[in-house]
Amino acid sequence: MFAVTRLRVTEADGGVLPAQARALLAALAGRPGYVDGRLGRCADDPGLWALVTRWDGVGAYRRALSAADVKIAGAPVWVHAVDEPSAYLDLDEGG
Repeated sequence: MFAVTRLRVTEADGGVLPAQARALLAALAGRPGYVDGRLGRCADDPGLWALVTRWDGVGAYRRALSAADVKIAGAPVWVHAVDEPSAYLDLDEGG
């Protein structure tokens, strides 16, 4: 499965977001079931970013989000999150 978290970021916050996202991705990488992740910026709207991660399954993803180190690293990133569902089953992986 994969997770897509869209982030609405001000120009001022856009300067620090990549470092904050790297810290979050490092914390997620230490959790069981994490496959990979990346941060991207929208080509058409510079205030819109996306954090995309892949996981062995929904359970691994949800358990990772409850880990204390992930919550701490994620707080400065998720404050920008667009309120919408983020977990998707990967149909190419049989989800």
